[in-house]
Amino acid sequence: MSEAAERAGGRPKVALITGASAGIGAAFATLLASQGWSVILTARREIQLEFVASECRRLGAPKVWKIPLDLSLPKAPEALALALIAERAIPDALINNAGYSRTDGFLSSAPEAHDAMLRLMLQAPVTLSRLLAPAMVERGYGRIVNVASLAGFLPATGGDTLYGPIKSFLIRASRGLNLELQGTGVHVSALCPGYTLTEFHDANGSRDQVSRAYPDWMWMTAEAVVAAGWRGVEANRLVVVPGLLNKTVAAVSAVLPEPLAMAMVKSQARRLKRL
Repeated sequence: MSEAAERAGGRPKVALITGASAGIGAAFATLLASQGWSVILTARREIQLEFVASECRRLGAPKVWKIPLDLSLPKAPEALALALIAERAIPDALINNAGYSRTDGFLSSAPEAHDAMLRLMLQAPVTLSRLLAPAMVERGYGRIVNVASLAGFLPATGGDTLYGPIKSFLIRASRGLNLELQGTGVHVSALCPGYTLTEFHDANGSRDQVSRAYPDWMWMTAEAVVAAGWRGVEANRLVVVPGLLNKTVAAVSAVLPEPLAMAMVKSQARRLKRL
């Protein structure tokens, strides 16, 4: 019997993973599937979801649900919760991973685009945590991972104005929820990766720039990030920063004067524009 099933008295544990069609979300899905968890995969892209679902089945997931859904739409988290009830799928773990960045500038983006970003990356994790955590507390077991970013420790980048502040919110909200749920058996962690080898930078059009700007040794694989994140939430660590370089950046940012941090971010942004 798998470890996941033993914890549930023979019933395989179930993990809900948002943004599960690629990258960190897909890596969480396959890691947990390999450990005997059933997985609920949700993302916008149904074809890519099926690829991940097939891999999870191959790795031994007892059950795999696919729920194609755009969490940036109004009331999408509530719709997802209703779908889980219909499927009789009760998550023991919630991986809030869905997200993206925008590099086209605050003023160049339509207000509707900002609304969608805030719904997907800020409101959806909060709503899903609020909807699913009570049942975890009642059962005495749960794991919530909010995938934030190293950017959450740094000043916001011009042109990508909302991304860093959203991730900073997730870090602080995760800390608060972790403290509130102490002693319940429900663990909450903010996972804060740095540069990770996924399609993230392809989606926002910055792949060529960041590939030229940062050497290979600065990048981590999604699998390494996820392994660190899962170890962290199992240990009930409030914040998980994978990789020595990223840990150093996070530690330095905590003591760096704001004007100096802002100057460094501006300098790096100008360097990227020149590439």
